[in-house]
Amino acid sequence: MSLKPATFRAMAAATGEPVGPAFPVHGPADVAAACAAAAEAFPVYRATSLAARATFLETIADEILGIGDALIEAAMTESGLPRARLEGERGRTVSQLRLFADVVRKGAWQQLRIDSALPDRQPLPRPDLRMRMVPLGPVAVFGASNFPLAFSTAGGDTASALAAGCPVVVKGHPAHPQTGDLVAGAIARAVAACGLPAGTFGHVTGPDHALGEALVTDPRIAAVGFTGSRGGGLALLHLAQARPVPIPVYAEMSSINPVLLLPEALKARGPELGTAFVGSLTMGAGQFCTNPGLVLAIAGDGLDAFLEAAADAVAAAPAQTMLTPGICRAYAGGVAALESLPDVEVVARGAPGTPAQGMAALLRTDASAFLAQPAMGHEVFGASSLVVVCADEAELRRVLSGLEGQLTATLHMDQGDLALAQRLLPLLEDKAGRILANGWPTGVEVCHAMVHGGPFPATSDARGTSVGSLAIDRFLRPVCYQNLAAELLPPVLRDESSGDGAPRLIDGSLTL
Repeated sequence: MSLKPATFRAMAAATGEPVGPAFPVHGPADVAAACAAAAEAFPVYRATSLAARATFLETIADEILGIGDALIEAAMTESGLPRARLEGERGRTVSQLRLFADVVRKGAWQQLRIDSALPDRQPLPRPDLRMRMVPLGPVAVFGASNFPLAFSTAGGDTASALAAGCPVVVKGHPAHPQTGDLVAGAIARAVAACGLPAGTFGHVTGPDHALGEALVTDPRIAAVGFTGSRGGGLALLHLAQARPVPIPVYAEMSSINPVLLLPEALKARGPELGTAFVGSLTMGAGQFCTNPGLVLAIAGDGLDAFLEAAADAVAAAPAQTMLTPGICRAYAGGVAALESLPDVEVVARGAPGTPAQGMAALLRTDASAFLAQPAMGHEVFGASSLVVVCADEAELRRVLSGLEGQLTATLHMDQGDLALAQRLLPLLEDKAGRILANGWPTGVEVCHAMVHGGPFPATSDARGTSVGSLAIDRFLRPVCYQNLAAELLPPVLRDESSGDGAPRLIDGSLTL
């Protein structure tokens, strides 16, 4: 009988060769210990003051910056991503933590509400009712492969869960264990520096899927954050739903992010749009969850000009190293599967590269073929996109109506397209979490108004977002206090309290 290895190493994205130090392969006992520590830390951590919690998030940011160039170099080797991209991603990770620190301090996330007693109301009196949001409990977070910093160990799921008052146990992504270990060390140092229980943050590593199963099924875990494939997200969702006490899974999974090229925009700037589209398509080897994998347009001269310019840009695009050899193989297989479908035409392919590199691909079909073959609408993770040519607006609407849920939908339009855009907008609202005009979906701003989510299968729960300050709501639940003595009420809900500066809705009126 063969024994599982006790350690594993990262593989260089460019070569597939082992690199860096060995890391432990954790098992069910390690997961149980991390979850027990998180459960023990929860009562202490949730009771921290808003100021202390915000300082903790800022300390994590400082500790990550303190790692210096070693973090960037490890991530470059493990992911194949260029330095500039990873330095920008580190900046986003740190900014995200500081954004949530600001959100925590201001306190609006608590949604404080007070409805005063009405003892004389007829026919029945109203009791005194007060409400606030409280943290769910320990959260399991799964690191993502395509963002080794901003969607991983200290990414948006971790930052928002910690901001909500929830301890976090991260399953590090096996494709970048050194990067994850460096960031986990930074968080652990922040925990110690802020005098918090060690179980406030846990980190388990290993390539075995059983590790994730043990984490999601541990009864002490109260919610899950995940970014990855549809298959992986659904597997976790099913595990969470099958528990004796089911828990929410916030999984970002699959999206092809349709781009609609409206007629007047195509007539005015078809070639310009074609070139810009390929820039978005090939950014980061196409390994963005918001990559424009589907283009919808009505047939005409403007579309022909777009396709000609896009074909030239794709043909000139160099092959790029993908995150892992497995992802590269899956991309090549996905493109080959699309090419083999009836009525799919190859418009252009990018320059060939090494076995670890993906070639850009631009394909074309018509609306009737797309509607008849659901496989055309499946995500191909990489720099591949399918152009669907529609005969008229009615056919365009039928294609949109048949699409699955998406993270984004993009409109390229001119003034003459406004009436058509207005007719299409209700359809797009039903299909996507973010609607863009005259831009490209790659690039997600970390701010208050951002939504990075959408109807299934873009996410497992369309009511939330994994980017932006609204992400904190996923890890909170409401509690109502009825007729409690003032001494028993949370201080922020007492009459004499100012809510620590947080807004309070008192008898229907917002009080700042």
